[in-house]
Amino acid sequence: MTLRNFKHISASSLTEATAILSKGKASAIAGGTDLLGVLKDKIHAESPELVVDLKTIPNLSYVKTGKNGLRIGALTTLTDISKNETIRKNYALLAEAARSVASPEIRNMGTLGGNICQEPRCWYYRTPEDMFHCLRKGGSKCAALLGENRYHSIFGSVRVGVPACTQTCPGNIEIPAYMDHVRRGDLKAAALIILAGNPIPAVTGRICPHLCESKCNRSDFDEAVSIRNVEQVVGDYILDHASEFLAPPKKQRKEGVAVVGSGPAGLSAAYYLRKAGYQVTVFDKMPKAGGMLTYGIPAHRLPKEVVEKQVKAFEAMGITFKMNTPVGQKGTTFKDLRKKFKSVFLASGAWGERSLDMAKKELLTPGIEFLSSIELGKKPAVGKTVLVIGGGNVAVDVAVTARRLGAAKVTMVCLESREEMPAFEEEIAEALHEGVTFLTSFGPDRIIERKGRINGMEVVSCKSVFDGAGRFNPSFDPTVKKTLEADQIILAIGQSTDLAYTKDEVETLRGLIVVDEKTRATSIEGVYAGGDIVSGPLSVIHAVAAGRKTAYAIAKIKPLSHMPMGQSLDMHCDGQNKGSRTPDIQTLEGIRSEAARCVNCGCIAVNASDMAPALMALGAKIKTTRRTIAADDFFAANIMKCTVLEKDELVEEIEIPAPSKNNRQGYQKFRIRNAIDFPIVSLAYSFDLEGKAIKKASIVLGAVAPVPVRAKAVETFLEGKPVSDKTALAAGDLAVKAVRPLAKNAFKVQIVKGLLRKMLG
Repeated sequence: MTLRNFKHISASSLTEATAILSKGKASAIAGGTDLLGVLKDKIHAESPELVVDLKTIPNLSYVKTGKNGLRIGALTTLTDISKNETIRKNYALLAEAARSVASPEIRNMGTLGGNICQEPRCWYYRTPEDMFHCLRKGGSKCAALLGENRYHSIFGSVRVGVPACTQTCPGNIEIPAYMDHVRRGDLKAAALIILAGNPIPAVTGRICPHLCESKCNRSDFDEAVSIRNVEQVVGDYILDHASEFLAPPKKQRKEGVAVVGSGPAGLSAAYYLRKAGYQVTVFDKMPKAGGMLTYGIPAHRLPKEVVEKQVKAFEAMGITFKMNTPVGQKGTTFKDLRKKFKSVFLASGAWGERSLDMAKKELLTPGIEFLSSIELGKKPAVGKTVLVIGGGNVAVDVAVTARRLGAAKVTMVCLESREEMPAFEEEIAEALHEGVTFLTSFGPDRIIERKGRINGMEVVSCKSVFDGAGRFNPSFDPTVKKTLEADQIILAIGQSTDLAYTKDEVETLRGLIVVDEKTRATSIEGVYAGGDIVSGPLSVIHAVAAGRKTAYAIAKIKPLSHMPMGQSLDMHCDGQNKGSRTPDIQTLEGIRSEAARCVNCGCIAVNASDMAPALMALGAKIKTTRRTIAADDFFAANIMKCTVLEKDELVEEIEIPAPSKNNRQGYQKFRIRNAIDFPIVSLAYSFDLEGKAIKKASIVLGAVAPVPVRAKAVETFLEGKPVSDKTALAAGDLAVKAVRPLAKNAFKVQIVKGLLRKMLG
């Protein structure tokens, strides 16, 4: 491979170097060949345009001793540290750690500052050409979790980015966070996390397209975690305990908010606004609340009692629902609402139906009207041979409903190919199971009628649905046509909005309301909009997210995360064994079992610096161009970072306190090849001896976690204990008590115990 081109500057001072690093894409190199190897292998999606050489900065290579201890310049080479007589005599731990690094050639070039700031050594992180854009580099997956992880963490992972499931979910629900609580059997905690992003999980748990599962890291391993089914059980638990989870707010506000539309966007906004204390009134033209949840989604997919139970719970919170009240009539005009309420949220959905521009179109049955009439108590007429025009979810719902209402034959005709159909895969599978036939890549050409009654349709081959620019612009082959018999044709080719009630006062674009992406505000002050009337028809969870974001904007609420970055995670290693989804997921044990398959994706790359645990064990402080940081607080795991340093912050000096006269210290390292390799496990230790008793022990493990691990429990245990095999065995057992080895690295547990035994040998 060849190096990517970059400019090179030899810095003359730390001030110059930090100034350069603060601007543009620049990286620093401080000795060794690590950065050059990274650039040569192209392990990052982007490479620096400028490399700043720190080795040319004068007066940063030194070892100074004094009464208070040791001071070492950041550019001091590892060779100089390992050979320095004072360090070898009084700080043997440091000399041993430096001498253990790689080969003499690298020790001659490598610096103390460079060693403690090196990038992770995970091979997925370092795969050439950035083949695995992992979590640690800003991606969405950790390939090592369910892949090759012999040398990775045995002490859990670290949250360094948003996992794929949460990234893919339109509502950005913090799935791993609530799965963690489900695993422990704490449904209350799980429920609170879900409700923070989605107030109707009993609904979405039944009908959500579960895009989260499509990107689950288990997908290529065995089967994705059944996230939606877990969500349904937790959602039902919330409704069964509605008085606890959906209680009225403790603090009431005087301000009132009107919500136009009781579909998922309106319900979501109403919930979060009410929770914030607002007086919320929901207006809807239909007899029952729920919008398309009630009138558009068939009962076989979403039982109506679930929606009714959800609405009743919201009513108990103090949300007022005014049904059979279309906005636009006398007393509830758009203008009336703006006068009466401080804010108005428009979420009236897309109830209009797109039609075909062809003769006899009035003979066609509208799809939404067909579905909604069932809930309105008007059983729709169903033909024996039915054609459904459309390839989306509504079309599938119509086709399945027609079959269940008695149609002998139902055929869906859509422009898209089977692979391009917008309907969800599981809905298509259900339709096939119900006996629905699909005719893909064909579109309507002519309605056939006799004596005013539908007799069939002539369809024409569709060569492509979209043009080169990705716009909807079907292209047909008029030489390929088919004639299909039918006594009923139901049209479900898309929905449109009806914004007549706004009197054209709100700015629109192509039939959709224009809003500010951040504030969700429309062109009229105090009026907001969200859901299908802004985005066009999307999924229920898209609408829920729109309602939540709008409510937060109105109430000026800043979302709180249950997945803080840098947080240590339990990896749930039992989930690393291959296996299918849990069959009985409707029980508590069922969802706990399924949640245990979630590996709680985080970074498991270890910190492989030899000097890092040594500095922590010695109680060092690291002086930077901005501050002085205790070594215990210096190391971190985050995107493109292994320390807490800012982009333009550099290490200047390391300060190490003088040890006591009775101090015993050392560095032990287990590796594959003594001449080159990084540690598989390392142990840095320092303790005082008062007679035969251990005092002030400082024990730090390296290469076992994303950051060096201070063995605090072992340090406490060793206080006052004698140096003996018995003490060593007990210390080893205590050190590994909290480990969670991965599928392939349990051997590291025994190495930890062995090194502790050697320490006290």
